[in-house]
Amino acid sequence: MQHILADVWRREAPHVLGALVRRYGDLGDCEDAAQEAAEDAAGQWPIRGVPDDPRAWLIRVASRRLIDRARADSARARRETLEAARQPADAGVAPGADEVPATEVDDTLRLLFLCCHPALSRPSQVALSLRAVAGLTVEQIAAAYLVPVRTMTQRLSRARATLREAGARLAMPSDEELPPRVAAVLDVCHLVFTEGYTRTSGQTLADVELAEEAIRLTRQMHGALPDHEEVSGALALMLLTHARLPARTDAAGDLVPLAEQDRSRWRRDLITEGVTLLEQTLPRGHVGRYQIQAAIAAVHAEASTYQDTDWMQISVLYGMLSRIAPAPTVTLNHAVAVAMAHDPTAGLAMLAPLLNDPAMRRHHRLHAVRAHLLELNGDVEAAAEHYRLAAQLTTSLPEQRYLNRRLRRICD
Repeated sequence: MQHILADVWRREAPHVLGALVRRYGDLGDCEDAAQEAAEDAAGQWPIRGVPDDPRAWLIRVASRRLIDRARADSARARRETLEAARQPADAGVAPGADEVPATEVDDTLRLLFLCCHPALSRPSQVALSLRAVAGLTVEQIAAAYLVPVRTMTQRLSRARATLREAGARLAMPSDEELPPRVAAVLDVCHLVFTEGYTRTSGQTLADVELAEEAIRLTRQMHGALPDHEEVSGALALMLLTHARLPARTDAAGDLVPLAEQDRSRWRRDLITEGVTLLEQTLPRGHVGRYQIQAAIAAVHAEASTYQDTDWMQISVLYGMLSRIAPAPTVTLNHAVAVAMAHDPTAGLAMLAPLLNDPAMRRHHRLHAVRAHLLELNGDVEAAAEHYRLAAQLTTSLPEQRYLNRRLRRICD
């Protein structure tokens, strides 16, 4: 039953929250009420069974919580009364004359755009979206940003308060506001995809439903903005990366590295779609980070074997990416490409500055990459030390097993 509840919540949470925000306005209050409704479901559904319309049930229970809370809080009740007086045609049960009736997909995208309100900083926009729309835990979001859980909790609380003060509503942004909000929404979709493709913790390597939800949302963005180069690039990147999923684990669910994957299991339909998107997008002129990342994924996809990979081209592309969108994760991947295209020593030199970054020193992937390059360079003792440290730091059991296998292999 717990698995069923989790599946229902993941599927319905964005729609429940969208409906609540549409009617009651305050994202923070609506999140709290939705979570309370989920807790009620966890207590009642195992006894009474899952209702025929779980979404309606969750919305109804959450709405009652919000109404009860408003009645108990006279100050809030007065504010809501004044707001209703000022905006009699606000989106409640029925949309206003200037608003298009929302579909399920519209509500999810509208909620994403709400979380990406210009009153928030970009990190807060993305973090709030990951929590409110994608349903990622605070721990998962903190891991994605390489910050402590407490720091992320405080950031999310401040973001909700800022939206409340700004009077943000569930509505599509104006034409002037659209470009920066699209960029933030793309960041959200990509981070959701990344968490689905390689989970930061847990017993399984991937969360397929989460990755496919990110692809679905990005497809919706592409349908609404077919000429937006970075939307096309992000969709191409996800498709080309997701194509490898069937070959990324063995029968026991253990990680299979790129060098050892059976490429005949890669999904050619997704590769074809991704490459076609990229070929249509790149000649338009502006090239952003998602297009470059998609181009890198396409180079991998077009190599019939790992040995045939054009590492020189990948190294050049990562060099471009590091200039457009520098980040520690870009440096890690760039270092691997340089090591493969030239020699491991050059790649190791690129990793050295990351060891001085306190956040990266706690990130298992830095040590995993360093161990791999040290192994390629013949320094088995140092490689073993970093494989051991990486295995200790990761909270993903499949990655931990893989790193321990590498450690045992070089120590035998």
